[in-house]
Amino acid sequence: MQCLVTVIIPTFNGEPWIEDVLTMLDAQSLSIHEVLVVDSGSTDQTVSVCQRHGVRLISILNKEFDHGGTRNMAAMHAQGDILVYLTQDAVPTDASTLEKLVAPLLLDESIAVTYARQLPHFDATPLSKHLRFYNYPEQGYIRCWQDRKVYGFKTIFISNSCAAYRKDVLAEVGFFPDNVLFGEDTCTLAKLLQHGFCVQYVSDAKVYHSHNYTFVQDVKRYFDIGVLHTLEQTLVSNFGSPTGAGKRFVLSEISFLFKRKKYILIFPSLLRNILKYFAYGLGRRYSVLPRSLARTLSMHHRWWK
Repeated sequence: MQCLVTVIIPTFNGEPWIEDVLTMLDAQSLSIHEVLVVDSGSTDQTVSVCQRHGVRLISILNKEFDHGGTRNMAAMHAQGDILVYLTQDAVPTDASTLEKLVAPLLLDESIAVTYARQLPHFDATPLSKHLRFYNYPEQGYIRCWQDRKVYGFKTIFISNSCAAYRKDVLAEVGFFPDNVLFGEDTCTLAKLLQHGFCVQYVSDAKVYHSHNYTFVQDVKRYFDIGVLHTLEQTLVSNFGSPTGAGKRFVLSEISFLFKRKKYILIFPSLLRNILKYFAYGLGRRYSVLPRSLARTLSMHHRWWK
């Protein structure tokens, strides 16, 4: 089946990575119909780098950016039948990344979305490396609606840092939710599974993508996860609580540090995970907090306005 492929990249001050991302897209073995960049008011050289690479560029005001809405707007402008969403800091590891990512969508009509394996950047901390290795294993898999009984909340694990969607199926479920705090990919995947489609994790399609979060950033991130799970109650009711997965993650992280003799990081790791647990609980109860405090605890300050 012949399909046009559009790559969509939201950007904001992405100068440290966007050159590498676009250079690797130029080198892809897959024929890319267009690269569509939606820039939300960058003040660095992001726009000039994109123009030099000849991408389609849409500019919006910074205050207009929305995780779901901006990606929906880009989908409306896209000419492709398959939409590959990247973030500005997700760099394909080789020329075959997108070909491998898109292939399952062309071979199996039950697969509505695929996502790539994320490997840590060269400057990733040990904790950041573990997060990537834990969430993105070497073995690929397919998840469908019935798998929620086995894998629970992990059934709807996905990342729009590098994911490919069939546009017609994405339209069938109303694309991504607008005005969502974050997690537009998780919410949409849940709807796709409910509609009888499946997701495939393509482990041999790889990008470099990681973040060296500070203690404070991790607390804010888990507060936001708690808020999302409260706002999107059907995620928890349909796929269960992610608490069990959190316990497995902590044990895995400690084991990871032990094996690499990073003993000095074990106590900070435990402390960080305890703070993340309490931040998640606060997020679940965000409605009883003063709005100014909730905004302070969140990574996405603008959403609370």
